[in-house]
Amino acid sequence: MELVIDRVTKQYKNKLAVDRLSAVLKEGVYGLLGANGAGKTTLMRMVCGIAEISSGEIRLEGEEIGRMGGRYRDLLGYLPQDFGYYPNFTAMEFMLYIASLKGLDRKYARMQSELLLRKVGLSNARRHKIKTFSGGMRQRLGIAQALLNDPKILILDEPTAGLDPKERVRFRHMIADLGKDRIVILSTHIVSDVEEIADWIFLMKQGQFIAQGTLDTLKKHYLEVKQEAEPETFNLENLYLFYFGEEDETYDEI
Repeated sequence: MELVIDRVTKQYKNKLAVDRLSAVLKEGVYGLLGANGAGKTTLMRMVCGIAEISSGEIRLEGEEIGRMGGRYRDLLGYLPQDFGYYPNFTAMEFMLYIASLKGLDRKYARMQSELLLRKVGLSNARRHKIKTFSGGMRQRLGIAQALLNDPKILILDEPTAGLDPKERVRFRHMIADLGKDRIVILSTHIVSDVEEIADWIFLMKQGQFIAQGTLDTLKKHYLEVKQEAEPETFNLENLYLFYFGEEDETYDEI
């Protein structure tokens, strides 16, 4: 499977949110790393077909996603940064509701919901109302609903927000496993989420990719631009702080 982002731009009146971005994505985990306001969420919304593209196009297997309509949505799983939920629904009711919106078979939907709630550690809370959940539990429910249709393209915007360190590590492993047979795009400002599991990393600033590559490639890039740095001291946190440290008050090194 190949997803091509071809010179994509998004203009909001007098603000250029995404500026002529291009990338070719195949199966694997892609980390999208940048400070708040870099354009990460706008890019992901365009990949999901939610935000209109000002210029350029996004193609899946050579076909423009806007022309695919429901065929593209059937392949897509999305966890937005501001995950909406119905507080009086139980976790299971919410999963079945989302499954119905996705047009899933009722029997399959129940089986898949049970499986995914167990996978994210919410099996014992499946009959509890969402309004009683902690922030981390709601985020886990959001990850579960994004996986309901077994998507081939999984878009995760700040998926580990609200999770404690142990939960975060568990979900890194889950996301890494999911990337073996699908395209996973993970947007975050939490450096370790990307460093541990991403096959390819995009550093995004002011709507553009300012650096990209594997962790080893980015290490070489960092040592080239900061020649006084010692190679053995490099990690992705150093590179992130080099580009974003002064402007990103939300930086989290966990």
